[in-house]
Amino acid sequence: MKQQKILVVGSTNTDMVIQTDHLPVLGETILGGTFFMNPGGKGANQAVAIARLGGKITFICKTGRDVFGHQSHQLFEDEGIDTSYIFSDSKFPSGIAMITVDHKAENCITVAPGANMNLTPVDLAKAKPAIDEADIILLQLEIPMETVEYVAKVAKEQNKKVILNPAPAQPLSEELLSALYLITPNETEAELICGQKITDIDSAIKAANLIKAKGVKNVIITMGSKGAFVCTDTICELVPSYKVKAVDTTGAGDIFNGALVLAISEGRDWIEATRFACKTSAIAVTRVGAQSSAPYRNEVDVFNPEK
Repeated sequence: MKQQKILVVGSTNTDMVIQTDHLPVLGETILGGTFFMNPGGKGANQAVAIARLGGKITFICKTGRDVFGHQSHQLFEDEGIDTSYIFSDSKFPSGIAMITVDHKAENCITVAPGANMNLTPVDLAKAKPAIDEADIILLQLEIPMETVEYVAKVAKEQNKKVILNPAPAQPLSEELLSALYLITPNETEAELICGQKITDIDSAIKAANLIKAKGVKNVIITMGSKGAFVCTDTICELVPSYKVKAVDTTGAGDIFNGALVLAISEGRDWIEATRFACKTSAIAVTRVGAQSSAPYRNEVDVFNPEK
């Protein structure tokens, strides 16, 4: 089968990470943490995950004209990502994320989006050849909603497969939802979209069907350690997660989405694709960092953890 072209439109950040014994409470100062920097951003994490798994990937984003922007661009090229439509912003700095990770691998994150929030429909109009050439388009919500809606609208008109990872959680228009081939919310994001709180499989089924009623063709709800719930016209099934010792969950959802899209591009069925994504994200949480934790294809192929 001919390899399908994947386009990711989204954010790129530099993650500044501090590992601590526990997450600080309001007004608390914690001494003794370990600091390091990693490339991140939901869009960039997903693009790198796809590239490392062997996907044919183009990434559209906007960086500042600063050292972080230059480093990001070079890193994408080193990963084999097509960077033809990475825009440079003279007004805003590159995006930055401040991340604290505790000994249980839980995290809290604060993002200064910078140039990410100035990625506009005007920029995407200049990058229309990338949309035209893509078979599958992956979006998230760390760029302006009007840009997400523009890409989805143009792609829908060309019958492209548009996949939305609706994070961070925001209200979504019916027009956007109706343009989607697949949406991949977590439990909190799914509740915001449809109003159904998810506590078990039955409530996940209700939530998925409510989201589908809004025009989305397929729904996969990520449910943390439980796994991922797949709902299509023919399947409603929970794909279990894999048991591993988590070190850092930062970016795990992004790695899941990148792997899922790659598997779909290879023609895998829904359950196989979701299982592949669960396995890939399981590897990622055993490592520190977001983008840096994305595994390569050979690592996923030989990984055989307990379900």
